[in-house]
Amino acid sequence: MLKYIVKRIILMIPVLVFMTIVVFSIFYFAPGDPVSRIAGPNVTPEVYESIKRKYGLDQPYIVQYWRFMKSVIEGDLGISILQERPVIEMIKERMPVTLEIGFLGFLITFVIAVPAGVIAAVKKNTFVDYLCMSGSLLGIAIPTFWFGMLLMYFFSYKLRWFPISGYGTIKHLILPSFAIGLTNAAITARMVRSSMLEVLKQDYVRTARSKGLLEKIVIYRHALKNAMIPIITLMGLRLGWIIGGSVALEIIFSIPGIGRLMVDAILARDFPVVQGAMLVLTSSIIFANILADVLYAVVDPRIRYG
Repeated sequence: MLKYIVKRIILMIPVLVFMTIVVFSIFYFAPGDPVSRIAGPNVTPEVYESIKRKYGLDQPYIVQYWRFMKSVIEGDLGISILQERPVIEMIKERMPVTLEIGFLGFLITFVIAVPAGVIAAVKKNTFVDYLCMSGSLLGIAIPTFWFGMLLMYFFSYKLRWFPISGYGTIKHLILPSFAIGLTNAAITARMVRSSMLEVLKQDYVRTARSKGLLEKIVIYRHALKNAMIPIITLMGLRLGWIIGGSVALEIIFSIPGIGRLMVDAILARDFPVVQGAMLVLTSSIIFANILADVLYAVVDPRIRYG
């Protein structure tokens, strides 16, 4: 297992390098200039060129990219052009906020999706099944940001149960976490139902029932455990998406997370911040998938990695 994990980490390096090339190229060739934001509209050509030289923006593409990659290898994500602070410090300040929302949303997804999918599979073609799958279809159709705005309107503006925006207490996290968790639960519940229906047809399930085991034991100890492999795959993908996909909600709820940091940096054309944030988010998605692969062997001991 350790050998497999090391192999996967090594294989993620080309993915990260490709991502840095894409992001760096987009900002290098895109119109606009961060120097103009720093210097202001009345700057003289001499001062303008001096600022470009200070941040190395007067260098050719390959020189700037090589300097950036060299810094990354050394553990340095660069200095923010606008704030003149180390990018890694800015990310460390914002990342815990995004992780709090992401993992709380992931927990909500798991708590809702697994029971809903199991019940829908056990009660196949009944009113309960139709109700669960109709709710799932509705959740898939509603965009996360729009669902977040609905929650904000009803529970913050109308009922005043939760703060309408900001960050600082657990109440600030509940609405954005539910917006992420419920929309992801819709997709996951359908996968749980499909996987459970396939497992419930297997011979060992019929054998367990013929032994007189309680239905709860048959469902949760035998069927669900063997249905978890595709569910773990999806949950691993969704975990990475939840962590990296909360950008819109952080804007809507005015949450100072890494998504908000990245959007502000894009608007300000603060290249080092955007590149550093994208590198961190891409790494989190890749590690989420590696974690899913490791959990395969935990759930099913028959799986071994060479």
